[in-house]
Amino acid sequence: MNALRRLTTRKESFVTTLSKLFEFSTLAYSKNPLSRYVEDDSQTYTYGSFRAKCLEISHNLSRYGIKAGDRIAILSQNMPNWTVAFFSAVAFGRVAVPILPDSSESEVTNILTHSGTKVLFVSERMIGKVSQEMMDKMVLVFNLDKLHIVKRDDKAFTCEGWLKEPQPDDLAAIIYTSGTSGKAKGVMLSHRNLSHNVIAAYHAQKTKAKDRWLSILPMPHTYEMAFSVLYPLYVGACVHYLQKPPTPTVLIAAMKSVKPTIMCSVPLIIEKVYKASIVPTINKSRILSWMKDHLPSLLYFFVGRKLYATFGGHLRFFGIGGSKLDPTVEEFLLKARFPYAIGYGLTETAPLITNACVGKTKVGSIGVPAYGVEVKLQNVNPQTGEGEIVAKGDNVMLGYYKDPERTRGVVTDDGWFRTNDLAVMDEKGYYYIKGRLNNMILGASGENIYPEEIEQVINTVEGVNESLVMERDGKLVALVKFDDNVINWNQAGEDKFFENLAEKKKAIMDYVNKRVSKQSKVNDVEVMKDPFEKTATHKIRRFRYKNAKGDDVKHMERLNGKDNDSKN
Repeated sequence: MNALRRLTTRKESFVTTLSKLFEFSTLAYSKNPLSRYVEDDSQTYTYGSFRAKCLEISHNLSRYGIKAGDRIAILSQNMPNWTVAFFSAVAFGRVAVPILPDSSESEVTNILTHSGTKVLFVSERMIGKVSQEMMDKMVLVFNLDKLHIVKRDDKAFTCEGWLKEPQPDDLAAIIYTSGTSGKAKGVMLSHRNLSHNVIAAYHAQKTKAKDRWLSILPMPHTYEMAFSVLYPLYVGACVHYLQKPPTPTVLIAAMKSVKPTIMCSVPLIIEKVYKASIVPTINKSRILSWMKDHLPSLLYFFVGRKLYATFGGHLRFFGIGGSKLDPTVEEFLLKARFPYAIGYGLTETAPLITNACVGKTKVGSIGVPAYGVEVKLQNVNPQTGEGEIVAKGDNVMLGYYKDPERTRGVVTDDGWFRTNDLAVMDEKGYYYIKGRLNNMILGASGENIYPEEIEQVINTVEGVNESLVMERDGKLVALVKFDDNVINWNQAGEDKFFENLAEKKKAIMDYVNKRVSKQSKVNDVEVMKDPFEKTATHKIRRFRYKNAKGDDVKHMERLNGKDNDSKN
């Protein structure tokens, strides 16, 4: 017991691998609750029972010859058993291959094949995404809901699954991501990478064993993995999981029940709350509308307290990352004194590069370099101050699996990772992202146009849900998805439908073009019927829409006998 107390005081220097994180947390916090469902007790673990279950699963893996270095894939929605599967691999020198639950069957097949996976943990909800051919290739397949073996290759029963204590630079996980570019990459993250992010998270936001996490983002994404799977173990805290998709109704009930103190989110969630609840509430109330004009500080206090209560009334940290937060929404959160924080990073940096902690945020900024990470701007434009963000530290990946050429393209010989994000830095060291290098549009006079900045303006228009700006024939075109109740697509083809559409498109162009620079003015607006396809952190997959046309344009072409769908 005395040894554990001494270890707790120096855990930062001790936790250099996920194996050591497992050893430390499961012994030091053995009686603490580790994870559970919000709705029931079907998968409830203490740190002690979690340790026992991981050892049991690891023993079964070894019996079938699954040794250190072998790949173990996890395909599931969020659940406590996901963490069991993950640590049954990484704590014993094996390599985890987490797969995003929204992956298609072909994507699952590609990941399992490319990674050379031998063992698959799959939930009952996701098993339909695994082809019979892939099932036949696996040595073991576990039902993750019940942690039972449902398929085994008895020829592999050798009891020769040798294990080893993983070292900091050993491979811990391969995370497959297509981001928004469409080119799938197997990001190799070491034990050092992931352990460093745990330490960086602790320095950004101190937490305790009594803190309560509510997990709502996909666990295979490095953002959620680092800060809502690994970090809680470091402090001995408990994570609560939802059995249903996080719809507003489900989330509100869960927050009322759990009263979380820590949550990680993406901008889309808080932006929806702001646009669908806060803005209409203010606009529909005479008193609140009057306060907005005459006593804004009082308005922000009242609305901020109501928002805080909606999230359970105990929130200390609401982390927002994955994409850029709408400045209008962030300004509201700041004035309402909502305990939000901003984080920026990529899968390749496991993920944290910069952060702005609670109480230290600036509207539009991704913050300052995270603990132990060097950050600078490269190839800075002397006129604009814009340069590419590059980062260096223990967070930078080992490389892309089986792809040394692509690795050389993003990691320099001296260890700097090129993010492909353009940014500026203010006098206090805060960074502000302008846009992605590969999204940047070169204007007619050679000026840089960032579609993300135009999209932020479009998204503030009432009734607009989301948008995407692209270049077409030298002109800027905005693809716009309205809120569901704005456009009645059942009237498509009627004169009234096109008149209404034309009015709305003109209103967007007038609004936006008054608020952007001359070179960033939108030349046309096209309307999308269905939501944009997105990544796990709700960023639009831009490559899918490179040559796409809005549904209103395609509809007109069909009416005129020019069906060009096959060209898109």
